[in-house]
Amino acid sequence: MRVRRVGIDAGGSLLKMAIEEAGQYHYKKYPVTQMEEAMGWLSFMAQGASVGLTGGRAHVLQNKFFPSARVIPEFEATCAGARFLLHIENKKVDQPFMLVNIGTGTSWYLVDGKEDQRILGSGIGGGTFMGLGQIVAGANDFQKLVELAKAGEKEKVDLLVKDIYPPEISPLEGNLTAANFAKASFSSNLKEADMSASALNLVAETIILLTKQTAQLHGVKNIIYIGSTLAGNAPLQDGLVELSKMAGLQPDFLEKGEYCGALGAIM
Repeated sequence: MRVRRVGIDAGGSLLKMAIEEAGQYHYKKYPVTQMEEAMGWLSFMAQGASVGLTGGRAHVLQNKFFPSARVIPEFEATCAGARFLLHIENKKVDQPFMLVNIGTGTSWYLVDGKEDQRILGSGIGGGTFMGLGQIVAGANDFQKLVELAKAGEKEKVDLLVKDIYPPEISPLEGNLTAANFAKASFSSNLKEADMSASALNLVAETIILLTKQTAQLHGVKNIIYIGSTLAGNAPLQDGLVELSKMAGLQPDFLEKGEYCGALGAIM
């Protein structure tokens, strides 16, 4: 089969590819450290294909490997890819809705029909989780950190509301975090798994706080979470669902959401 179209999202940490072959879409991703290897393979496999590029490193790929490729603005590509995935994954979402892209950092988009705009950005995201994971657990492998977080107990590191208030007079739900990592200041026997769970919880809670405030400002409740940080990351997805519902939001995910940018570059 001949590859007809290729979209590449060249981000801060990953190269994500969507490859169209006879009307079917295939997906691949590589760390940016393997750019030469990945693009060498793709240049051979996709000879003659139409190539669209997006992301912060798109011009690097254009200059080195695909001089005739189109470069699509990242925000435009992300929303276009999300619309396409909503269609092919048969997701019915009331509009307008909030699209939250959790990559190395996090971006928020307001999507209404064919109109969209980026309305917020934060440096808190997958890069934060990886950086904290290296600091607190000595690990820099994403999947290992996810497995550690899954096995850990954040309440052994985070100070919770119930640690401060007895339930009968507590002004808030007891399991909410009062201070991230606060117990680390007076405990000398912390486990790597618990600290990893706390790091992931900090990312989830910060994203939800910003999402809730932004959603209220724009009068929306439906939230679609996408991005590479969610891939294979059940603890983060579970945390986002629980916290979103506590905040009165309606969360959902796209199965191939980490490839929205790459698909949008094709669109």
